[in-house]
Amino acid sequence: METLSENACFGGVQGVYRHASSTCQCDMTFGLFLPAEAKDGPVPILWYLSGLTCTHENAMTKAGAQTWAAEQGIAVVFPDTSPRGEGVADHADYDLGQGAGFYVNATQDPWAPHFQMWDYVAEELPALLAENFAIDSDRQAITGHSMGGHGALTLAMNLPGRFRSVSAFAPISNPTGADWGRKQLSAYLGEDEAAWAKHDASLMMKETGFDGPILIDTGADDQFIDLLRPEALAQAIAERRQQAIYRLQPGYDHSYFFVSTFMEDHVTFHAEALYGD
Repeated sequence: METLSENACFGGVQGVYRHASSTCQCDMTFGLFLPAEAKDGPVPILWYLSGLTCTHENAMTKAGAQTWAAEQGIAVVFPDTSPRGEGVADHADYDLGQGAGFYVNATQDPWAPHFQMWDYVAEELPALLAENFAIDSDRQAITGHSMGGHGALTLAMNLPGRFRSVSAFAPISNPTGADWGRKQLSAYLGEDEAAWAKHDASLMMKETGFDGPILIDTGADDQFIDLLRPEALAQAIAERRQQAIYRLQPGYDHSYFFVSTFMEDHVTFHAEALYGD
């Protein structure tokens, strides 16, 4: 693993690291904020999964998570959204290929050799963090924005016991029913829609739900709200009677101005779960 940068940040350290990924078969870069408490021993960790076109850097520099994570003594990891580099398949459309991994394990050509983002986030990167940093793997939470909100919700519901809490900012909530989803799932996973179900938060909510608290914020003025389909997930939550807080925020759009506005709420929400009994 190579250290690309480390900067003092709210009493802790914001680092950026690169490693050779056996899962994605390319070099992968991630950001990791460690609060001051990590000097004395392992700390809880919050995963932040980013959205379409993003790298590890977008949320790391725009979301303001470190402010509140430092206050709560929580580490935050910012993975990349896809494999990258020469020889990695890509597409001219912004919502497919590099920057648009959708947190799935691709089975179709030309994506399958590198686009194994589910295993990367669920298995390889957690093991790397536990081995190299003062992270308490028994206290994990997960959040994300847009495509990353989709990833956070589906990972949490498919990995029972892994995360104590899950939240999302403007998640793609029903990808099997929208163009932000059907296009990518068919490209990465093929035309058999049965293989898509585990990657649809609304379907997973009906199937399994989540054994813990959920917080979701979406801007009522989000310019992509018809693609996000928040009503599908809200209905599934209601039908399951899932423990959840689901908020539509008037006046807010899809941007990081929205994300940063409600970041304190989300970090505090996760801190309560991470430090609870």
